[in-house]
Amino acid sequence: MALMPGLKALREQGQMTWSPQADGWNGTPEEIFLALGADGFQECKNEMTTSRRDCRPVGGVWQGINPQTKSVASLIWVSRLAAQPAMLFLEIDGETVASHQD
Repeated sequence: MALMPGLKALREQGQMTWSPQADGWNGTPEEIFLALGADGFQECKNEMTTSRRDCRPVGGVWQGINPQTKSVASLIWVSRLAAQPAMLFLEIDGETVASHQD
């Protein structure tokens, strides 16, 4: 079984791309959760929001803590049309993870 890539690898592989217009990331929330786990973060919160009309997931929030470094990661995402990746906003220790950071 291959090791799960971390955030840096997801960016390098194009599975997580920066959107300057939205000032956030395009990607799949589940891949980001797994990448954060590979980077040492353990999930402590994972909540989904749903549409009032049909109860489909439309976004959510995920938080994790790295027990070794005591760093906290927060991910908020908004789902878009089925053919488009979700819009993701990621912070680690209160600092936005942007396209120019490693």
